[in-house]
Amino acid sequence: MNRLQAIGVHLLVCVMLAQCSTALANDDYKITPDVIYGHKAGMALTFDVIQPKEPNGVGILFMVSGGWVSTWFPPQKIIDPKSPELLKLLREIVDHGYTLFVVRHGSSPQFKVPDAVADVRRAVRYIRLHADDFKIDPDRIGVCGGSAGGHLSLMLDTASDEGDKKAKDKVDRTSDRVAAVVAYFPPVDLHEWVGDKRFPALDFDPKLAESVSPLLFVTKDDPPTLLIHGDSDNLVKLDNSERIEAAFKKAGVPTKLIVIHGAGHGFHGEDAEQAAKALVQWFDKYLADVSNKNGDTDSQKPKKAADSAP
Repeated sequence: MNRLQAIGVHLLVCVMLAQCSTALANDDYKITPDVIYGHKAGMALTFDVIQPKEPNGVGILFMVSGGWVSTWFPPQKIIDPKSPELLKLLREIVDHGYTLFVVRHGSSPQFKVPDAVADVRRAVRYIRLHADDFKIDPDRIGVCGGSAGGHLSLMLDTASDEGDKKAKDKVDRTSDRVAAVVAYFPPVDLHEWVGDKRFPALDFDPKLAESVSPLLFVTKDDPPTLLIHGDSDNLVKLDNSERIEAAFKKAGVPTKLIVIHGAGHGFHGEDAEQAAKALVQWFDKYLADVSNKNGDTDSQKPKKAADSAP
């Protein structure tokens, strides 16, 4: 992994693993680790669940993905006050009453971007199917992530469907629609990235680039979407968020782009606090109040999947 890859994986590899500690006991949180939502290549696909003492009935999925590598860290670290900045963001989500799902996908180099997209889509289907078990409203599911995780969040945003009603697997028969999205510095058109040798996940057939490019699937029934991007990001340029913001606006989708001046690929200090505050406020606005999901019913209508989506 070279230096640029390390930037792409930002905050999700060395920082987390270096600060891991023993499990924390805390009566204010309920942690359910390693929930299996599928299998591939003889391995389990998993997510962790962190719930506050008094959950508000809303589920937020965080895409653990940097460079389309999905790392592992103990879920107990999320409630540890000494955790690094990204985990503090996740704890803040939980502390605002949300049930947090920390979703992992099959990682490169074995698995590529289309595989990761298919995995996280299945994760949403599984969580919606088992919404009662998690004590969440299946129609109030949000998703967030940064960089590759932001890309995956936008794929769930723009290229979701109502499930294959003819599928034998009941998970596949379930919708992977989400109701609100927050994406930090996301790539939006994979035509511009496929074949980039810095990231093994991008070594896939260029013919599939369209199927994993959220910019190309924006339609009026997409959920409210917040984009947060630094204007000094040299890895994923600001124009990625600007272009998809323009597409959302043209389609009439509630959207907002927050540009953090001087910030690069990854937020720290006051920049991280600003982004976290905006993320929570966005989910509060569109998910926490069941009577105000979108100001109308468009975002809750069934969405036709892209024919070529994985």
